[in-house]
Amino acid sequence: MARISIMGLGYVGAVCCACQANDGHQVIGVDINEQKNKLIASGKAPIVEAQLDALLTRAVTQGTLTTSSDTQKAVLHSDISFVCVGTPSDKNGGLDLTYIERVCEDIGSALKEKSEFHVVVIRSTVLPGTVMGVVKPILEEMSGKQAGVDFGVATNPEFLREGTAVEDYRNPPMTVIGCLDERSESVLKDLYADLPCKLISMSIESAELIKYSCNAWHATKVAFANEIGSLAKAFDVDGRDVMNVLCEDKVLNLSSYYMRPAFAFGGSCLPKDLRALDHSARSRHIQLPLVHAVLESNRKHIYKAFSLINKIGKTRIGLLGLSFKAGTDDLRESPLVELASILTGKGYDLQIYDPNLTSVPEKMQQDDSFSRHVPFPYLLRLLNNNVEQVLNFADLVIIGNPEPEFIEIVKHLPDDKEVLDLVGVMKGRSEGNQHGICW
Repeated sequence: MARISIMGLGYVGAVCCACQANDGHQVIGVDINEQKNKLIASGKAPIVEAQLDALLTRAVTQGTLTTSSDTQKAVLHSDISFVCVGTPSDKNGGLDLTYIERVCEDIGSALKEKSEFHVVVIRSTVLPGTVMGVVKPILEEMSGKQAGVDFGVATNPEFLREGTAVEDYRNPPMTVIGCLDERSESVLKDLYADLPCKLISMSIESAELIKYSCNAWHATKVAFANEIGSLAKAFDVDGRDVMNVLCEDKVLNLSSYYMRPAFAFGGSCLPKDLRALDHSARSRHIQLPLVHAVLESNRKHIYKAFSLINKIGKTRIGLLGLSFKAGTDDLRESPLVELASILTGKGYDLQIYDPNLTSVPEKMQQDDSFSRHVPFPYLLRLLNNNVEQVLNFADLVIIGNPEPEFIEIVKHLPDDKEVLDLVGVMKGRSEGNQHGICW
């Protein structure tokens, strides 16, 4: 069993104290607020939370949980320190890291007096760069030791909801850790080995961003449901019925299908239907700011791709894919069509290869109505059905959609070709002549 000190006995700290102490670990809860210390030491929770009082009482009775206001003493008598102090907003909306900085100064001073390897874990919600740019330098300065060698540094974001925090600790959807060193990773993996969920070890910066991404997504879902509910009521429809049925679809609506960073959306449905919803709401004097902003966000993502191309600095471009998704010849509102139009308008030399479009010119000749579905018909003159010619021409190759043929092409491109991946076929992150739109 581990010896653990938990810095900060607020919501997260108190729950972690109770759960870890009931798992049999020896836990010291640390807070500068003596009232919190006395409450927990007497087996009472400083917050209202289901099951917490009973867990604290049991842990104190069993002797696996004590409290203290002395950070140095707690560090010297433990092997792992979890930092659970608050990170409130400052007056400008940024993070106030005052409490993080103070506790890290105290932990660093204690580490100076300690010879054993000690792991410092940040559970507080912090933005990417905080652990490596703020926590690590303070700990090293105050201790005179080297992080990752003399002591460990890690982050371990929490996913505890008020009202169900104990249950969330016992049955989390996942456990995420980001560690500077292998010893810290091993310690945390052992600590969480009995939890019934997947343990994900990733970079510290990625782990820091996970909690913010989850919270932003939860907030977006609430706002979306409320906007649909408001519009539904204007149509004399019960929005609860609509959202209940929406949530029945676990294949697309509640899944990871659309949750992959890549290029903008397009096609015959999503842009058109968003515009229709927005227009219908405005005609009824209802504002749907989230729905309205989705189209603008999508447009800005297309221009982000253009900015990356401009930054790469190559003017001879081979675009692989023009239809809005792989396996179709549908060009309606394809973001690749818009990107290609921007490039030609800015004077770039462009050739396009899309195996799904080889018959489009013929279809246009045979059926005049088909032309209505082909925006910017002049782009079709840039189509080249010989992929080798396109690759030889281009200094920059853009992967526009995940056509299986394109994935194979990327694997065999010569080193002198710049590559911009808009769909995620690259295995690694942007490096050298390999560029990713979101990685």
